[in-house]
Amino acid sequence: MHSDAAEVKKTIRTYLMVGAALFVGTVITVAANQIHFAVPLAITAALVIASIKGSMVAAVFMHLSHEKRWIYGSLVLTVVFFIVLMMLPVLTTADHIGTPIHAPSALSGAEGGHEGH
Repeated sequence: MHSDAAEVKKTIRTYLMVGAALFVGTVITVAANQIHFAVPLAITAALVIASIKGSMVAAVFMHLSHEKRWIYGSLVLTVVFFIVLMMLPVLTTADHIGTPIHAPSALSGAEGGHEGH
């Protein structure tokens, strides 16, 4: 960060704008709490509001907006791990390692007619 007066004013203005946006987000949160949504819609609304507010805090107050290379790298890594974790149940139900193979044997064909007796 630079120490000239214009840069400091710009930074202060950014902080005030994000602070005002967080205040508006808090008002929206309280208003959304007063409306009785169905549970899935209430959870979705709460997560959307919290994600927006958290992103603003992380980007501005934690100075992550200046670390774009690291942010995009961790985002790509998160997406890769998400895909792996979502594919894990699919892959485990598709494999047949360790399950017995039910092949017809010679004995089952010879005794096939006597099963009911």
